[in-house]
Parts: sequence; C-alpha cells; structure tokens
Amino acid sequence: MSSTSSSPSRLGAWIAIGVGASYFLIPLIATFEFSMRMLRGEYSFEAYRVVFTDPLFQATFGYSIMMAVITIVVGVLLVVPTAYWVQLRLPKLRPLVEFITLLPLVIPAIVIVFGYLRIFGSNSWIPLTGNERATDFLLVCSYVTLSLPYMYRSIDTGLRTIDVRTLTEAAEVLGAGTFTILFKVIFPNLRSAILSGAFLTFAVVIGEFTMASLLSRPAFGPYLQLVGANKAYEPSALAIMAFMITWASMGLIQVFGRNAKNAVKQ
Repeated sequence: MSSTSSSPSRLGAWIAIGVGASYFLIPLIATFEFSMRMLRGEYSFEAYRVVFTDPLFQATFGYSIMMAVITIVVGVLLVVPTAYWVQLRLPKLRPLVEFITLLPLVIPAIVIVFGYLRIFGSNSWIPLTGNERATDFLLVCSYVTLSLPYMYRSIDTGLRTIDVRTLTEAAEVLGAGTFTILFKVIFPNLRSAILSGAFLTFAVVIGEFTMASLLSRPAFGPYLQLVGANKAYEPSALAIMAFMITWASMGLIQVFGRNAKNAVKQ
C-alpha cells in the first residue's frame, strides 16, 4: 500500500527535477555549443583562446580578483568581531543587526553607489573619487556592503555551532585578552564559516557590474558588458567561465561545509 502510494509522488519529484534541470542546463549547453563555433565548419576552443590572450581580460580579471581578496579580508575583519560581540554581549541587538545586514538585498546596487557618489564625490567633505586609489577604496567599501548579507549569515551560523561563551570564559581564565580571544580562539573555530562567506563574496564580486561601472573602475563585470556589446562568440565563452567560477565557489563551500560537519561529529 505504501509503495503504491509513494510511486506517484516519487514520479512527480523526478518530473519536477527533470523540468528544473532542463530549464537550467539547456540554455547553458546551447551557450557552450555556440561558444565552440567561432571557427567556421568546426568546433574549437578558439573563443576561449581569444579571451584568455586578450590583455584587457587579463587586466580586468586580475583587478577583480584583487578587489575580491581585499573585500574578503575587510569583510571578515568587520563581521567576525561584530557577530561575536552581538552573540556574547548584546543578544538583544541581533534582530536589528540582522535587519541591517539584509538591507543590501532590498536596496538596489545602483542606489547604494549613487549614495556613495553623493556623499564621497569630488565636491563633498570627504572626496574619494579624486584619484584611483581612493576610488578603489570606495569600491571595496561598496563590495563589502554588497556582500554583507552572505558574509554575516555564514559567520553567524558558524558562531551558533560553537559554545562562544564557554570558549571566551576559558580563555579569560587563562589570561587572554579580547584581541587574543578573537584571533587565537574564535577565528580558528570559524574557519569553515569564514571560508564559506569568502567564497560567496568572491562569487558576488567577480562579476559585479553596476558599482564598478559607475565608479569607472577596470573590473571584470564592465569588461563582460563591453565584450558582449561588440563581439559574438567571446561573450558566450565568458558566460561559461563565469558559471564555472560560481560553481567552483559553491562546490568549495560544500566541501568545507561537509568537512566541518565531519569534524563536529568526531
């Protein structure tokens, strides 16, 4: 009776998975197939070769990787102490902090960057658009804001899995100060959570377009738009590469998350 009743639901589940997979994979396969047709009459990786040898691709991709790494470092140094302090000393502020960290998801990126330009423009009290280094700093601040929901969620989840109060009290009994507790006790126990937030931040920053474009910085997102507007096959190759970077980040999150669960069980 149970096997007879479960068969239709199992079939429906497989149909739903098949429809969802088709919706996602068919356009991706078509894009990959099109990217292989740059040379007339044969399949090749010529579009990928052209992209990889383009000096502008190398410059913009390297710039975005550098911005992503700096954003990750700044984000971790900002979020870990904040989430730690909220969990340990100010638990009543958790709803307010969570609300603030969710704001970048509901406020469009173009609104955030226009706000930055209005506050930190060349005619403001704190001009940060007057030279390249200052604008890079403003772009990193924009990326930190944009990635805040993902970084905070990852680290807050990690903090919930460890006994922060016991670890802190034990370290204080041994004479450790706040700085030592954070960097020698809390950070090592949040390694997997920090890496998950770092990979999510990397995936967000590497293809971001709006902020980099409006701040006129040579990032990978504006390069994708430039190539897409002027060429045929290279944009398809770049789209596949962007998907691969995102999937690699998601896969690494799964690997580190699984290792953390196994470590907790042991």
